[in-house]
Amino acid sequence: MADPINDLALHTLFRRARSHNSWKDAAVPEVMMRAIYDLAKWGPTSANGSPARFLFLPKDGKGREKLKPLLSEQNVEKTMTAPWTVIIAHDLDFHEKMSELFPHDLSAKDWFADDDHRAVNAFRNGSLQSAYFLMAARALGLDCGPMSGFDTAGVDKAFMTGARKRWQTNWICNLGHGNPDGVYDRLPRLDFDEACVIL
Repeated sequence: MADPINDLALHTLFRRARSHNSWKDAAVPEVMMRAIYDLAKWGPTSANGSPARFLFLPKDGKGREKLKPLLSEQNVEKTMTAPWTVIIAHDLDFHEKMSELFPHDLSAKDWFADDDHRAVNAFRNGSLQSAYFLMAARALGLDCGPMSGFDTAGVDKAFMTGARKRWQTNWICNLGHGNPDGVYDRLPRLDFDEACVIL
């Protein structure tokens, strides 16, 4: 049986974690992006399908300029100033890697032969992986600015080309060391009895 993590870890991941809108002028090396993925990849997905895909855009890279006109107005400045911006997507053809990811049953690819069934699984499990990713970033000491204010079809058209043509954008997350001055007051959450039912 696993031991619970301590309060400091719980504060870092949940209680004191906030969505950041501005960033300290502190560089974040590429190795951190690799470390976040290498931690997040261990989270479970259905049949280990691992459909999430991540496009990392450094602050001064060409990808950030390509993304800029596709952002909602309120998301431009905080995205253009973040050390890293990550486009989180899922691969609609994730099943092509099932022989690698689920090698003890080579029929697993056929479980996802139906396009609609596969699309639902790609979105669901890709979303699950993206939550692991956000938690991994926080666990490794970075702040996150998750957002959904952007032209999804435009991002797909601009970024999901060539070998990525079957990837679909889900959401975008800015990463770096957040400036606490840009954090809004914490909003309320639903109590257990408002959101949960025990049957």
